Amino acid sequence: MSRILVVDDDESIRVLLREFLERDGHQVEEAVNGKQALLRYRQDPADLVITDIFMPEQDGFELILEIQASFPAVKIIAMSGGGCGMDASLGLRLTRFFGAVRQLEKPFTRERLLEMVHLVLHGQAK
Repeated sequence: MSRILVVDDDESIRVLLREFLERDGHQVEEAVNGKQALLRYRQDPADLVITDIFMPEQDGFELILEIQASFPAVKIIAMSGGGCGMDASLGLRLTRFFGAVRQLEKPFTRERLLEMVHLVLHGQAK
């Protein structure tokens, strides 16, 4: 069982991810933005962070940079449906340069999410 930190300002997305991941046997923690995620990760590091990109207070780009600086081995999946006037695919491509190992465009299927999580957790990240 892996510990996964899910970061998204949309409660319905967090609930959906929690349901998918817990059914797959993972333990899930949640955060509503990058600032809260950093606090949670520093207190109790997770095996994987799945973060939205466009969030208030501290966005996913900032979170990825800060968490990578302190924990370079962290595994991160970035997800987005677009926002702030930016196309989701462009924002997700940029996360590769910040340190995310995989990108997931919203909306996604349960199967796609779990496939990506298994690839990252088992060392097959790009």
